[in-house]
Amino acid sequence: MAGRIPQGYISSILVLLYWGGPTATTDDKGSQRERRIEQVAAPQSIFQKFHILQVIPLAIPHSGRRAPPTFLRIFGQVWSTLPAPVNPTTAIDLHWTGHPRAIAAALLASEDSNVLIDPGPASTFSTLQEQLGHLGLKVDDLDAVLLTHIHLDHAGATGLLVRENPHLPVYVHSRGASHMADPAKLLQSAFRLYGDDMQRLYGEFLPVPAANLRVLEGGETLSLGTRRLQVLYTPGHASHHVTYYDLLEGVAFVGDTAGISINGHPFVLPATPPPDISLEFWETSLDAIANLHPKKLFLTHFSFSHDPMSHIANYRESLHRWRDLSARILASNLDEHAAMHRFAKEVGAEAAQVLSPEQIAEYVFSGALSLSWLGMVRYHRKRAEALAQLSPK
Repeated sequence: MAGRIPQGYISSILVLLYWGGPTATTDDKGSQRERRIEQVAAPQSIFQKFHILQVIPLAIPHSGRRAPPTFLRIFGQVWSTLPAPVNPTTAIDLHWTGHPRAIAAALLASEDSNVLIDPGPASTFSTLQEQLGHLGLKVDDLDAVLLTHIHLDHAGATGLLVRENPHLPVYVHSRGASHMADPAKLLQSAFRLYGDDMQRLYGEFLPVPAANLRVLEGGETLSLGTRRLQVLYTPGHASHHVTYYDLLEGVAFVGDTAGISINGHPFVLPATPPPDISLEFWETSLDAIANLHPKKLFLTHFSFSHDPMSHIANYRESLHRWRDLSARILASNLDEHAAMHRFAKEVGAEAAQVLSPEQIAEYVFSGALSLSWLGMVRYHRKRAEALAQLSPK
């Protein structure tokens, strides 16, 4: 996804989202609820640090007797140095700006290859290295990087990975490949959205040498070790977006094509940032993913969704509601600031029906509603211009 709300704005936005702003007096229940939301929105009370727990056996059966102390001590030392077991597909929480459940990279491990999908922003590169280390891997052990699209929160760390592993191939759609080799225009566009916060949020986006790029169009099947991944061209969120379908596990790695759903929650928040969303293309892309009948979806924001068909249906309905809502707001001729607030208020009211305040905070942190509103505005304006050109003079 292209956009994020800077951390400092989360508390005030939550108040807007949940109750539509401080319109009540200081003595009524609404104001009390506003203060409670501001309190729970603080990062230290919402987000919990991840801890990797390793269980070391305290005793081992030995002919019906207690194991010799020396053996226990040696065994414990050896056990503690073993890497944690790696599942065939592992969600790596990158703890973006210190928050869990915001951005996940996917590691596809097999006996003869290690493939990383969407390595995340450069600002979380050290966390990525640390998490790989917990799995017994280094950057040098990676055999390929696959990008669903080139937005900074998905692809920003790629250049750093290639610097550490110069022979690492990087798979990306043809519409995004040139921007990976020369990210100047991409970074200029991002700077207009984030300004001085861009370095803190996303870090340094290094170019990827053209020799490392493997250009995709969609329709390919990649053989990476024992893995076979089908590539689908899935525009909608971005014109250069692809989805990877793991034929072995039945997992579709959908990037931002299926929105934001934290750990498979049935509430799915759209992600519609500028500049090139297309709801018409998005419909076709969702159809293509559904036609695979995947067992699971993997979302960058965040992790696995275990009921793909319901997830896709929910997301499609959410996109339709956002299309209609944004069209109504634009038709009301509000000024830009008021229109954005009304959009956030109505989206927040819908979310509040099924999410706790803490969950709303997590979704808002990942969802950047202000940028999603700007993307919807751009979509409607571009569509109106296209219709005007088709109309008879």
